[in-house]
Amino acid sequence: MTPTLLGRWQTRSLLTVLIGLPLTAFWSRLWQSPMPWGAIALIWGIGLLWDSTYQWAQQFRWNHDWPALFQWLAAIWEGLFFYEVLKPLLSLMGIVFFAALERSQFWIHYGTVWLGIFLTSQSLMRILFPRWRFRGGEWL
Repeated sequence: MTPTLLGRWQTRSLLTVLIGLPLTAFWSRLWQSPMPWGAIALIWGIGLLWDSTYQWAQQFRWNHDWPALFQWLAAIWEGLFFYEVLKPLLSLMGIVFFAALERSQFWIHYGTVWLGIFLTSQSLMRILFPRWRFRGGEWL
């Protein structure tokens, strides 16, 4: 499947709601902290912007596809960006979406949410919604 930009946004949003929010609720309750909620909101919002960049970069590949290896590399890049660049920048600006989230907590939360979404998009989505693949990931 070669997703459209709208398909990327719709799929990201759907899987964030269905997979990301329950996992975030689990970690937030376990750590007795609201900070994972700020982290997932920020990751979802900035992720929509990343999708625009990924859609543009994908056009330079011979088959216009984005292999799973690139998704893994993008996940590492996004995680590093969120925690190492964006978190200190937002803290300097007085915005504390996930300021109290320790590095290990962030990577555990981010990793489990990302892995859950990745596995769902690569397996369950293709089984339950076979037409999703042929519509460029678009739902509506």
